[in-house]
Amino acid sequence: MYARRAAKLKEDVKIMLNKVVDPLDGLEMIDDLQRLGVFYHFEDEIKRVLEGLYDNKFDNWNEDDLHATALKFRLLRQHGYDVPQEVFKSFMDETGHFKACLGKDIRGMLYLYEASYLSFRGESILEEARHFATRNLEQNLKRKDIDQDVAVLVSHALELPLHWRVPRLEARWFIDLYERRPNMNPMLLQLARLDFNIVQATHQEDLKHMSRWWNRTGLGKKLGFARDRLMENFLWTIGLNFKPQFSNLRRNVTVINALITTIDDVYDVYGTLDELEIFTDAVERWDISAMEQLPDYMKICFLALLNSINEMGYETLKEQGVHIIPHLQKSWEDLCKCYLAEAKWYYSGYKPTFEEYMKNAWISIAAPAILTHAYFLCTNPITPEGSECSKKYPSIFQWSGTILRLADDLGTSPDEMKRGDNPKSIQCYMYETGASEEDARKYIKYLIGETWKKMNEDRFADSPFPQTLVEIAMNLARMSQCMYQYGDGHATQGQETKDRVSSLLINPIPLEY
Repeated sequence: MYARRAAKLKEDVKIMLNKVVDPLDGLEMIDDLQRLGVFYHFEDEIKRVLEGLYDNKFDNWNEDDLHATALKFRLLRQHGYDVPQEVFKSFMDETGHFKACLGKDIRGMLYLYEASYLSFRGESILEEARHFATRNLEQNLKRKDIDQDVAVLVSHALELPLHWRVPRLEARWFIDLYERRPNMNPMLLQLARLDFNIVQATHQEDLKHMSRWWNRTGLGKKLGFARDRLMENFLWTIGLNFKPQFSNLRRNVTVINALITTIDDVYDVYGTLDELEIFTDAVERWDISAMEQLPDYMKICFLALLNSINEMGYETLKEQGVHIIPHLQKSWEDLCKCYLAEAKWYYSGYKPTFEEYMKNAWISIAAPAILTHAYFLCTNPITPEGSECSKKYPSIFQWSGTILRLADDLGTSPDEMKRGDNPKSIQCYMYETGASEEDARKYIKYLIGETWKKMNEDRFADSPFPQTLVEIAMNLARMSQCMYQYGDGHATQGQETKDRVSSLLINPIPLEY
């Protein structure tokens, strides 16, 4: 019944999108569809609206309407259209600053703020826009007469911009806010609620499947020292790609995440240096006979890794005739070698420089391993160019891994330092520069912002990868900022993670008929 009702609503929304005459109305609707989480049903219609707007070559930019200009800029850039930052010049004075009178336009400030996060390196106008909008939004929040729903949107944006947020969590949050909007479209709201519940049911099936797999491996029970975090490992995959047709990707990446979490704990908290060297060698050889040398607790771990990855390789060979195991094995070998380097630093008491730490850390955080597997899981047909490129870890893998590592360090560093772990990026920067912890944290946050600019640029670079993988790489960065926003959301099972699991996986949205 829900599926039939949703199908009818989708057709109605398509008709509505195709009838839009005013470009701004079309953009507002696309923005709502994205934030409500139902945009993926209307990709052709959205492309048609944006292409029509882009092909006008900016002749009809609403030069006196900041909100319209900022929304056009953000949506076009987000969808891969090359829009220059100079479209904002008409809102600046002769000194190169934004006109002070714009500060009272809360809506314009909010849209300018969100647009500024789609910037590239060296775009000074957008840098200025971000500072100007942030300052004015903070001042507007203090106004007594501010509309409460607008205040909620502004606070939400200042906490984390839309471009850095996890689409699925944003949809769940925005559906509730949209419902209270005076000009909300009942058809869109009903479709968003229905679709959320239908997709949630798909995620629940994925989770049941993964729960059975996890119990079969016995890793959670046999390795008492390792984190038993199936739910969190699955939650990451919803962040990477929530669309219902990507169940196979989510299920297999959950396997990867669970193996990474377990093996990370082998290297971090349990194995001796001699044992870790033998384990790294076994992964490099990728041979079942290498198990003979391993201690018992490592045997179960190694066999789970070998069997899981070989099975993924077998499925791809069967379906596409492409032998991917050497590519997957290399990503695990690189990961374990970086884990081993960190273990050697720890046992010798060596303090790496910041640069030395980061060179190893964007790989040891496992982003290249996750994204290499994701490429082969979401791509059909797999191309020789894409396979070769994934092997060398393209720049978008590095930017995604850098943000994941830095966000992780910001969230987990205090706990790990208490346990006596290796120094993280914050400590390496403090040792090297003599900075205070507060200044070091500011610098790490600045680096996250700069790395996002590089990732924004990569969306426009020639690449053998499908757009789906580029989006997964960006979503991995988004998910990391979400998981470590309030501390270690992966390991400590705090209230924020429990609330997110409840809203995304357990509680459907109440429907009214």
